[in-house]
Amino acid sequence: MNLKKILTKDTILPELKADTKQGVIEEIIAFMAAAGKLTGREAAAQAVLAREAKMSTGMQNGVAIPHGKTDAVDHLVAAIAIHHSGVDFAAMDGKPSHIFITTLSPENRAGPHIQFLAEISRLLSQPELPGKLLDAATADEILHLLTA
Repeated sequence: MNLKKILTKDTILPELKADTKQGVIEEIIAFMAAAGKLTGREAAAQAVLAREAKMSTGMQNGVAIPHGKTDAVDHLVAAIAIHHSGVDFAAMDGKPSHIFITTLSPENRAGPHIQFLAEISRLLSQPELPGKLLDAATADEILHLLTA
């Protein structure tokens, strides 16, 4: 999967302000809506929050992958957001999450969603990448790290 087709400068938020799980999700969804990536902000937020209620998407090593399926999008969309001080996302390792990869895909399409998650997981398994993402100051720098 070519991440350059999904991730663009307007889908990267280098400084999240919210400090709760719900706040982070709502801020990222609002950011995606402002970038014109989805048609129904409320439906998108509800899809991600409903998925999160089933099981936390806080992984480990400071990464969380909140996602959902909704007809507020007609194809896979994604955003990357950074929170420097971290947010409790009920991660598997019990540590705060700093890097948020949020994806939304249509209700009836699973393939691209799974391919994107596999590719981003492969990238983030590189030990030095999470630290470099946290050190990046701009959306351009973050994009370069993920798509170079």
